[in-house]
Amino acid sequence: MSPSPARRLLRRTGAVLAAAPLLAAPALLAGAPPAQADAPSVASAAATGTSTVDVAVNELSPSAPVGGDTLTLKGKVTNKGRQPVTDAHIGLRVGTSYSGRSAVDEAARNGSGGTPDGSEVPSKYAEKFAKLEPGVTQDFTLSVPVKALNLSADGVYQISAALMGQTAAAPYQQTLGIQRTFLPWQPDAAGSRTKTTVLWPLISETGLTAETGTNETQTAVFGNDDLAKEIAPGGRLQQMLALGSSLDVTWVIDPDLLASVDAMTEAYKVKGADGRLTSGRHQAVANEWLKDLQAAVRGQKVVTLPFADPDLASLAHNGTKVTGSLSHLKDATDAAVKAVDTILHVTPDASYAWPAEGAVDRDIVKVATSAGANKIIARSDSFGESENLSYTPSSARPIGGGTTAVVADARLSTAFQGDLTSAERSTLAVQEFLAQSLMLDRQTDRQRTALIAPQRTPTASQAQAMAKAVAVLQGGTWTQSQSLSATASAKPDPGATTRVPSTRAYPSKLRKQELPQAAFEQIQATQRQLENFKVVLTDESRVVTPFGRAVDREMSTSWRGRTAASDGFRTGVSEYLSGLTEQVSLIDKSEVKLSGRSATIPVSVQNNLWQDVDHLKLRLTSDNGTRLKIGDGASQDQEVTITSGHSQSVKFTTTAKATGPVWVYAQLLTEDNQPYGKQIAFQVDVTEVTPTVMLVIAGGVLLLVLAGFRMYTQRKRAAAEKTDEPDVDETDGTDGTDGTDSSDDTDGPQGDGEPAEKAEPEDDAASPARADVPQQPSDPMADTASESTAPSGTGERVDR
Repeated sequence: MSPSPARRLLRRTGAVLAAAPLLAAPALLAGAPPAQADAPSVASAAATGTSTVDVAVNELSPSAPVGGDTLTLKGKVTNKGRQPVTDAHIGLRVGTSYSGRSAVDEAARNGSGGTPDGSEVPSKYAEKFAKLEPGVTQDFTLSVPVKALNLSADGVYQISAALMGQTAAAPYQQTLGIQRTFLPWQPDAAGSRTKTTVLWPLISETGLTAETGTNETQTAVFGNDDLAKEIAPGGRLQQMLALGSSLDVTWVIDPDLLASVDAMTEAYKVKGADGRLTSGRHQAVANEWLKDLQAAVRGQKVVTLPFADPDLASLAHNGTKVTGSLSHLKDATDAAVKAVDTILHVTPDASYAWPAEGAVDRDIVKVATSAGANKIIARSDSFGESENLSYTPSSARPIGGGTTAVVADARLSTAFQGDLTSAERSTLAVQEFLAQSLMLDRQTDRQRTALIAPQRTPTASQAQAMAKAVAVLQGGTWTQSQSLSATASAKPDPGATTRVPSTRAYPSKLRKQELPQAAFEQIQATQRQLENFKVVLTDESRVVTPFGRAVDREMSTSWRGRTAASDGFRTGVSEYLSGLTEQVSLIDKSEVKLSGRSATIPVSVQNNLWQDVDHLKLRLTSDNGTRLKIGDGASQDQEVTITSGHSQSVKFTTTAKATGPVWVYAQLLTEDNQPYGKQIAFQVDVTEVTPTVMLVIAGGVLLLVLAGFRMYTQRKRAAAEKTDEPDVDETDGTDGTDGTDSSDDTDGPQGDGEPAEKAEPEDDAASPARADVPQQPSDPMADTASESTAPSGTGERVDR
């Protein structure tokens, strides 16, 4: 049976009365007076809650106090509400200590606003504000003796700066703003300090190109001038170097950075957005930075990454699908050791591999160890731990095959990411880092090791916050510093997992940032082009070294998340190498006409490089070996050696069997018959002297001979007759050429009625049979012996 309407009304009234104390509880907790008739509505109360005033703690010192210290908090308060805040004061509150690292995580996510908590220290340590106008910011400073905080047992405590005041809408004292943070409390040395290793990375984005300028001294060319800004005073790398020099850290260096800065110490060029080169002007800055780094690492262990910090995950997941990609990793490792030793004058440790963000899987480990590394720097959020383990285990753990994974603590390693340009964010990050470190140490009495591997390229503000926290840690009472080699060789924790994650477990977010397979295919195409180019050079180091390092840079981890820049860099390297190879090329030929059955064809090769080339041969091929034979067959090869900046003409003997056009192809080849450069094609038009023309010419010659013979006999007769008539004037005639009388132009000396013919030598060039035969430089005369096919002398130097 359903209840009656009267009973239902009674039940509703009872429910409302029962809920009344619960509705009143928040007001009582906030110190509100008893409810009044004109009390604000629920909507108005929400508008004047603990987010009305923004409280920013910009400085907390000391970050980890001990007995006798005075804790000082400095910051700002800003009224975000619409009404003035009156009768306000800001004080320090102390909460309870945390029970574990997860509790610290949760508290960090709720650092401001929410329900007021903690106990306020005596009001004499508070700072008062008569009035806070809307939108107005005011500074505050709280100085409280540590003993006034009433801290009991060692541990991590919550402390907060809280502002209390009232508004016209809520005319009673209430918490209007609060900012919480952490206070590590370990005044005496811990029983078993955590042995902690801090990696200090000196890594930068790729800036040096494969280009070496347009002169013989191989001037370095940078894609931009960003590196100069980073190593200049106040720059990111200058800050990293200065801050790390005062800390007990393990330097992790990318040799590409060293090589780039070293190149800046001499004359260098910077490529603008329009492609034009300008002279770099930061030699002094580069020299100073290298000098400071050499001093900082003197006598210390330096860990080197492979040259240009190759992306191991990209290689493992995409590069191994392209033959030859893995060979670059070993070359990059060898180049790294040499670069660090040469520039810093220390012998680096190249036995470590550091995948991006410490994320590992089985394929990554396999690739990393293929180049000789036997220690992998991983991170705990990637490696994973057993759920049954109640504490954070030591870093080192064997993973099989003589390889050790040195696992960094994820919480400590990621503590300084994000925007830390504001003093508030930086201060909160430092306090959370210290809190996590102390909580790690307090988990167990077991002696353990911890590794801190921060992001590869911290910003200047991140580096400053990180350095401050590490300085407090190393001067504190619960940790002690240790080198990376000592941490890697420490006795493994028996409870730590040694199982490497599968490839499927690799984070999808990181996988999306990897270099695709197409990138490695392009890299290998460039490598093949380089291998083909270097064999013709007399000094291959001038090309192999800069391009070899450029290939390393194409695989750099710094390209993650920068797809367009990565594609542009690879294309630039490929195009520049193509431009160099084209400096040794064949000179185009126009149509060639050959008269006669044999002749020579010259083909010119030019070398615009800054060095001599050899080990090349030139092949000339006829597409119709029957009509036009080259040498002894359809093709012929001749060796080519050309000095720098010159051209050379190579001559080939040819034999024509028939007239007509024939296509001929010229191609440069390496010694192993690999094509070099572009092939050129030209047409040869063969015009042979025909038998009919030869008969006509022979007939003409015969007539000339007969006419000459007749003239000879006529002159002989005339001479005999003159001898018989002595009184006659013995002259040869008036023209002095044929010995006849100038008036006797119709009859011969005997008066036989036949004209005396005058014959002059006939010029071959005027012969009808030769009139249409073009005279070619390669074939000056028809049907003559071939010219010498020996290479011509060194040509003139060509302008480049």
